[in-house]
Amino acid sequence: MNNKSVSVLGIVGAVLFVVTSIVGGFLIEDYSVISQYISEAYAIDTEHGLALRMFGFVPSGVLLALFSILAINYFPGSKSVKIGFYGIALFYGLATVVVSIFPCDSGCNPDLIDPSVSQLIHNLVGMLTYLFVPITMIVIGQGLRKSSDDKKFSLQSTVLGILALLFVVVLFSEVNSEFVGLIQRVVEATFIIWIFSCAMAVRNTNKSNNKVP
Repeated sequence: MNNKSVSVLGIVGAVLFVVTSIVGGFLIEDYSVISQYISEAYAIDTEHGLALRMFGFVPSGVLLALFSILAINYFPGSKSVKIGFYGIALFYGLATVVVSIFPCDSGCNPDLIDPSVSQLIHNLVGMLTYLFVPITMIVIGQGLRKSSDDKKFSLQSTVLGILALLFVVVLFSEVNSEFVGLIQRVVEATFIIWIFSCAMAVRNTNKSNNKVP
């Protein structure tokens, strides 16, 4: 695939994630983006949850994973950069697929009262996503700072990774906050902005110019 095709994978995956998240909220009466998790829109007992997962979040995760793996070819081949992109593919792309296959219980059961296996898997994978995606973004940013001429994307990766990590700390410390939905969406917004930034960097990059001798 050429660089334009690879960038399209990332953009479509990100847009699909955003659109599905928005549509899911509209399909539930009295749903609040301020106080409720994104996952609550496709919880195991929601009317349109299965459709949202299978036609929205699962294909989005697949596209994001493919994009992250293919994007490696358009950046200098340092180990840290490769590890970072594989981390995005695993902890954001594949993780989005897994949390969709294993949705949370009704209301996402924040107190874990008699949780289902699906809820436990959902929580574990979600926690790993929020712990590792910001770190991988920072790793990519720092790796590119040393080995790439694209200082803009390097800086964007580092700054977005740090912002994401700060809001993850807030999210984990305020799990019972009435603003938990908003905080989660800020974290997700940093991930999505990074995907768009990466897609633009790939689109403007020539594969042959980034091979390491």
